[in-house]
Amino acid sequence: MSIVAAAPTDFEAPGVSEFWQPLFGTSGAWAITRPMLLMVASAILLAWYLLATTRKKALVPSRGQMATEAVYGMVRNGIAKDLIGSKEFLKFVPLLFSLFMVILVNNVFGVLPPFSYPTMSRIGFPIALSLLVWIIFHVVGMRKHGFFGYWKSLVPAGLPKAMIAPIFILELITDLFTRPVTLALRLFGNMFAGHILIVLFITGGWYMLTNGGILVVAGGVTWIFAFVMTLFELLVEFLQAYVFTLLAALYIGGALADEH
Repeated sequence: MSIVAAAPTDFEAPGVSEFWQPLFGTSGAWAITRPMLLMVASAILLAWYLLATTRKKALVPSRGQMATEAVYGMVRNGIAKDLIGSKEFLKFVPLLFSLFMVILVNNVFGVLPPFSYPTMSRIGFPIALSLLVWIIFHVVGMRKHGFFGYWKSLVPAGLPKAMIAPIFILELITDLFTRPVTLALRLFGNMFAGHILIVLFITGGWYMLTNGGILVVAGGVTWIFAFVMTLFELLVEFLQAYVFTLLAALYIGGALADEH
């Protein structure tokens, strides 16, 4: 970070500018940024890893094959099958497995040198993934129930007539707005906050270590906290990938349910 390199005499806390890192171009929609390249790198890394660990499948699996099968089994059986149902879950497993792996790898980039940047801390990436999930669960729901049947099923049967309109409006807002927004903001907020806290501990510790005196001790303690925060952030990164995939499966399962 520029703050660490400069070792300023007056500490400058990290801010939002830490997350805007253009590599080619300085502004506007045409800038090529660090998180864009990290997303491309994650796709290449995942393609290589999955091909390498599944190309030579064996009855006695290698460590790589075991790890891949464990993650796949968790998504297939623990998420897709449980939430979508045993009849229709299989066709959504590739989508959910891909979501989980892409989000997890890009989250882990935040604490993995030399990347040291969680891609999902740029709001555009969570928005894109949330819109993908939003489109899919509406499309599959309308294909199963029909266009009018899908939206009509937002209102539970047996409600008093006076309650039908308000409940329909609330459910419509939830399906069209609340779900995609909260899905994106949950992932973005956790990655943004975690990364900025780690950067704050590291840069603050460096500032104190380079200013001598009693600050050296405080700087050492601060770096210990930075290490602890990094371990905690690893857990959060896994959980956020899991929760995003879980909610995606839940929304798809709800759209396919007979009583949507």
